[in-house]
Amino acid sequence: MPRPTGRVLTLLELLQSGGTRTVAELADRLGVDGRTVRRYVDHLIDLDVPVESVRGRYGGYRLAPGYRLPPLMLSDDEALAVLLGLVAGRRAGLMTAGHTASETASAKIRRVLPKHVARRLDTLLESLVFTDQPGEFATPDAGVLLTVADAVRHRRPVSIRYTDRDGRRSERTLHAYGIVAHSGRWYVTGTDPEIGEDRTFRLDRIKDARTLPGSFEAPVGPDPAHRVLTGFATAEYRHEVTLRIHGTVEQIRARLPAGVASLEEHEAAVGKDQGTARWLRVRLRAERLDWLPPTLASLDRPFIIERPDELRDLVIAFAERLASNARQA
Repeated sequence: MPRPTGRVLTLLELLQSGGTRTVAELADRLGVDGRTVRRYVDHLIDLDVPVESVRGRYGGYRLAPGYRLPPLMLSDDEALAVLLGLVAGRRAGLMTAGHTASETASAKIRRVLPKHVARRLDTLLESLVFTDQPGEFATPDAGVLLTVADAVRHRRPVSIRYTDRDGRRSERTLHAYGIVAHSGRWYVTGTDPEIGEDRTFRLDRIKDARTLPGSFEAPVGPDPAHRVLTGFATAEYRHEVTLRIHGTVEQIRARLPAGVASLEEHEAAVGKDQGTARWLRVRLRAERLDWLPPTLASLDRPFIIERPDELRDLVIAFAERLASNARQA
């Protein structure tokens, strides 16, 4: 029979699994009587673990929100899941306050892992290979992120101090609809009420955020992720490109995702099924055009370049290079 301290920790683990546990259930799991269960609960409360009593027919004990994080009991699989999530989050650049918090959290969990679990983790990490290079992304301030998230949830205006990519600083009000993680960065999208237009801001460029009085109604229409991707596809760049491509939406999106290009019907189609090949007009904007010829070639679909003429010349030159290379013995 385990010692009382071990039973108290087991009790904490049972309560952390969620829901309300009856005294009878806890007594059965711990192998003690009801009076002892209540004494163990008192031990947890003395340790500032927020256990609350639930009265009634289905009453018992459950964990309540506390003023600090209590000792956390994780199973082997849960510990592995948390550590892998931290590794993936750092790799994708989706950590706040730099890498320090994720590294210290990982170190704390690794320090107390049973040896057999640590070996499993090391084996997996040694076998794991990522297809891209680790991201070196600026991460948002945790306080800014939480303030903006609260404004999104409660539909409250938020004042932000923002620095754009050219280093220009400004202070503006935003009616934030949502927070979107995309390609290793955090974005907030919403309406700037002063100009009445949708705007998207990188959260790592926001230096201060304050919730303002009042509220607003969320707009009807595309969700925040769609708004962000559409904004990327229509942002101001050096070249405006228009194509007609014959294929399915899935075929085109495989090489030109929503964050890069917008699609629209070019000709009325008999069926609107996305799996039906048809002519679609593709619009995108880019600083450079040299990546487009190999991308269009990889689509392996009929296409027509409407503009710019410079792209047509690049595609012809690319095709001639391919043909020349193929003819070489």
